[in-house]
Amino acid sequence: MDKALQTMINNMPEKTGKSLEQWKVILKKKNFAKHSEGVNFLKKEHQVTHGFANTIVTLSKEENNTADDLVGNQYKGKEVLIPVYEKLLSIVKDFGKDVTITPKKGSVSIIRKKQFALIKPATKTRIDLGLKIKDKPTTDRLENSGPFGTMCTHRVRLSTPDEVDEELTGWLKEAYEKAE
Repeated sequence: MDKALQTMINNMPEKTGKSLEQWKVILKKKNFAKHSEGVNFLKKEHQVTHGFANTIVTLSKEENNTADDLVGNQYKGKEVLIPVYEKLLSIVKDFGKDVTITPKKGSVSIIRKKQFALIKPATKTRIDLGLKIKDKPTTDRLENSGPFGTMCTHRVRLSTPDEVDEELTGWLKEAYEKAE
């Protein structure tokens, strides 16, 4: 944690009347959907300055969204896709210790030095796997990146764990090797 943030947290009780932990309890009860709603609430209802309000809301949300929470939320109502997701993860984890798996709100990035794959539950019955393999021709299965835009060069649509086969593993390995 950087010094400025730590100083802000240390000064919070004196400047706002409550500690960060006390503010987290208050915000958890309110459960605001949007960041700005929490900030506005603290400013209007508790006369907290914008800087402190923004910091309190940001730090409260970070704690609420663990990697497991982020992935769990992505697959709510799409539980049928979890075996596909888990099979993809088991493959990329075997590539090396330099693979980083980074869950976000709507997808999971797979990174070496650069992102080389992106796993996104696209529908209740389909995962879109984005791959970054420059200069690789598209095929019927290895499509243009579609909704991924420039984040990926290709997309593979997956509905069952059986579709995570040798061909797909080869593409994942190729994307990994090019992400040095």
